[in-house]
Amino acid sequence: MMSNVPRLTTIVPFPILASLLLPILPRDGNRIIRWYTSGICILEFSLITHIFHCHFQFDSQSIQLLETSNWINSIHFHWILGIDGLSMSLILLTGSITTSATLAAWPITRNTRLFHFSMLVTYSGQIGLFVSRDILPLSFMWELELIPVYLLLCLWGGKRRPYSATKFVSYTAGGSIFLLVAALTTSFYGNGVPSFDIQVLMSKSYPISLEIAIYLGFLIAYAVKLPVFPFHTWLPDTHGEAHYSTRMLLAGVLPKMGGYGLIRINLELLIHAHFLFGSWLILLGAIQIVYASLASMSQRNLKRRIAYSSISHMGFVAIGIGSLTDAGINGAILQMISHGLIGAALFFLAGTCYDRTHTLSLDELGGIATPMPKLFTMSSAFSLASLALPGMSGFVSELLVFLGVVTNEQYSFLFKVEITVLEATGTVLASIYLLSMLRRMFHGYRLSNGSNPYLIDFGPREIFISTCLLLPTPGIGSYPNLILPLRNSEVLSILFSYSDIK
Repeated sequence: MMSNVPRLTTIVPFPILASLLLPILPRDGNRIIRWYTSGICILEFSLITHIFHCHFQFDSQSIQLLETSNWINSIHFHWILGIDGLSMSLILLTGSITTSATLAAWPITRNTRLFHFSMLVTYSGQIGLFVSRDILPLSFMWELELIPVYLLLCLWGGKRRPYSATKFVSYTAGGSIFLLVAALTTSFYGNGVPSFDIQVLMSKSYPISLEIAIYLGFLIAYAVKLPVFPFHTWLPDTHGEAHYSTRMLLAGVLPKMGGYGLIRINLELLIHAHFLFGSWLILLGAIQIVYASLASMSQRNLKRRIAYSSISHMGFVAIGIGSLTDAGINGAILQMISHGLIGAALFFLAGTCYDRTHTLSLDELGGIATPMPKLFTMSSAFSLASLALPGMSGFVSELLVFLGVVTNEQYSFLFKVEITVLEATGTVLASIYLLSMLRRMFHGYRLSNGSNPYLIDFGPREIFISTCLLLPTPGIGSYPNLILPLRNSEVLSILFSYSDIK
């Protein structure tokens, strides 16, 4: 009897349905609202963990827990949900980051009802996107998270938050137009019955010119979200103005939606076009790593330095996806998981630092290691993880991406050398701007000299959030097989399709 329970259909709308009860909570019950939303996020994450532990099969290459029902028959709109290793890993990441971000939002006291409503709606949209096996529901979930994220950006944050929110929506909505047109083209091409089912679309073949056009449409939409150079300019402004709980979602989950789309749609459905564009994706990713690293070094604002660092690390995802090798694609997916944890943690630490020092200028910070040793310890640990210290998750993911490029026989020796040099340069620059950030924040004699009553170290809530994000990082770095078996079957099935056209 329990085998007939629609588990995926339960976890997708659950946060939205739970958010509908927020208006009936006590009018002045900020504490109740915080506890209620945190409880819903924890319960949703528990359901996800239960599905993973009890119903997910590591050795299966097929789509698991497949749920299909007719929605709008006249346009062949079906509700199709399913999971595999790729989607399962990102669902677990989403649950972890969203729960941590909700706990991080406790200091918010203005319009808390709307804030937590937006968080829960965003949660449903992100989960729904990762489990959708039909392009139309996937596009719907892509748009669903746009409105609540806009509210989170526009109503809570810095002085220029309306500008950053408008820029975010303009870029994302512009990319969504390309996504919708490409999705409709894939569905209605051919003489058969139109279908948005990804499994059906995988059996279609297109003229190469049309496939390239479709590929570019999807690529633009996903490149904005990932983001890929030069579609990245919305991200520094957005991170610079958003509240740090929102930035945890922006860094931890939203870019992974773009990476997921590139693998699920561009790589799986449009393999011939991806074969042609793989080297260009690698080149853009390598340029992005160096460019964003240099831009990060020049930033004097703490949030913007971390934002450009985030852009730089996502360049490894683009390279791994473009490499079309087992190691490269596994490295790209592992980098998404690693960056989700580390990026969210760094923005959380930057936000809590601002709450205490009331400044984000690296020129004004300094000397706070002594009064705030717990913040110093956590910041040092996550910065070392971000610069790919051996034993941390970032090292394994970047190493796999390196190997993915150099082991692909399609690319020339000179091309491999150029990409490797750019990747290595970005890694060296990451050490410079991250260690420089630590030195400016925690050493020297500035804020710690005066009597500053706000220099209070981490409390239990901040320690709990940081620890939950930190523990998986050395765990994955020391034993990558904690994560890699989740996607080996998916990667192998993609590469099998790729081997047929080489």
